[in-house]
Amino acid sequence: MERPEIAIQFDQVSYRLAETEILSQLTLEIRQGETVVLVGRSGSGKTTTLKLVNRLLEPTQGEVRVQNRATTSWDPIELRRSIGYVIQEVGLFPHFTVERNVALVPSLEGWEQEKVDRRVRELLALVGLDGDEYVHRYPAQLSGGQRQRVGVARALAADPPILLMDEPFGALDPLTRSEIQEEFKQLQGNLKKTILFVTHDLQEALYLGNRIGLMKEGRLTVIGTPEELRSSTDPEVKAFFKPILSR
Repeated sequence: MERPEIAIQFDQVSYRLAETEILSQLTLEIRQGETVVLVGRSGSGKTTTLKLVNRLLEPTQGEVRVQNRATTSWDPIELRRSIGYVIQEVGLFPHFTVERNVALVPSLEGWEQEKVDRRVRELLALVGLDGDEYVHRYPAQLSGGQRQRVGVARALAADPPILLMDEPFGALDPLTRSEIQEEFKQLQGNLKKTILFVTHDLQEALYLGNRIGLMKEGRLTVIGTPEELRSSTDPEVKAFFKPILSR
């Protein structure tokens, strides 16, 4: 069977801030429709890796390619509108209704209003929110779980092929987090987006990832499927995963 094309590629990528090397010699390929989850301690380079994909940062060495094109050759606005971005605190505009938040990118892209309205309703239903009940609410009128669902809907609004997710469910209580993880896994099964996902939660990584990359001090030390990591004899993997693999 033919392998899916590469959606995101890091080719010997390093990123330095002043004299500090945040990311070092990262080489990684993420294929279309794949969910790759990055785990590691704070400061290991996970979020920096995400920001290099949508050109919030640019590599000081090497090249990042999206859809076989170097990020530095993309227009930054065009690139970012083609990539959904979900963060822990959601980043919804507080003075926009749910409807306006979700409709933001399609509206900027010049979609016809009828198409935008239809897309907003479709996405709210997809993430488990009733359109009639929520379109006119403001973020402050939503629970944390509801805001996170709206954040996912907004990221999907223009149907981007790639999603970047940085600790998207980290601020939620355990029960809500578990529910959204399950919903998101089903969503990804239907939509087949290419997803680069950052989390500190190893259980979340094992549940959602097709492959999991372990980062340490700016380096990708190992990457593999959940099954491969569970059975790995690599000392770093065993130490990092010991708290959950021993359960």
